[in-house]
Amino acid sequence: MTNRFEGKVVLITGAGSGLGQASALQVAKEGAKLSLVDLNAASLEETKNKVLEVAPSAEVLLITADVSDENAVENYVNETVEKLGKIDSFFNNAGIEGKQNLTENYGIDEFHKVVAINLNGVFYGMKYVLKVMKEQGFGSIVNTASVGGIRGVGNQSGYAASKHGVVGLTKNSGIEYGQYGISINAIAPGAIMTPMVEGSLKQIDPDNWEEVGKQFVEPNPMKRFGKPEEVGYLVAFLLSDQASFINATVIPIDGGQSYKY
Repeated sequence: MTNRFEGKVVLITGAGSGLGQASALQVAKEGAKLSLVDLNAASLEETKNKVLEVAPSAEVLLITADVSDENAVENYVNETVEKLGKIDSFFNNAGIEGKQNLTENYGIDEFHKVVAINLNGVFYGMKYVLKVMKEQGFGSIVNTASVGGIRGVGNQSGYAASKHGVVGLTKNSGIEYGQYGISINAIAPGAIMTPMVEGSLKQIDPDNWEEVGKQFVEPNPMKRFGKPEEVGYLVAFLLSDQASFINATVIPIDGGQSYKY
């Protein structure tokens, strides 16, 4: 096992489940000190327990925060630096899907909520972490976009708009901060079997969601859902020094589906 994160501090939002949790486990195995942020304190505890199973000596800081609240974001960044000394890598990941609907029927409040978490939350995270990294003279950031950030999906106005926004933020800031020794990239996951995707399938058909899932991945060249740990491997690579010349880039991880005509 390589120890790419020995002595490094990795900050992760949305760490209570899904991609955040999978990425936390991967970097912890490789020696990282973790600052884990989520709105749900109970799921943070669960992630911590899983981390300590795979990395018993890992240092883990848990912070309950709402990423759509700018003050809460500033606080989680400050607390991470106060307690762990620096931020080497930041997985700016927290997000929600929102309720599915045609654009004309899409709720205004729902739109604001999805954008507040998925786009504003990512912006606030970058705003405060970049100050720290610029002062340090190093750092890597991975933002969670989506294949819904590089193409239309349907029935997801808020999600698609917010994730396209994350792509724009990533490219813009990557160009601004490369000169300071900071790399900023985004991942664009397709259908990965996380609690969020399970919830999405249940919105389509609560009783037969597993059957809906099978149909959903039928057009995928690999005919299956991705696994959270597969995304964790990619995130760990992009946050590591091995990826130091990859910048302002969006990397799909979707089995090839977004390239299929």
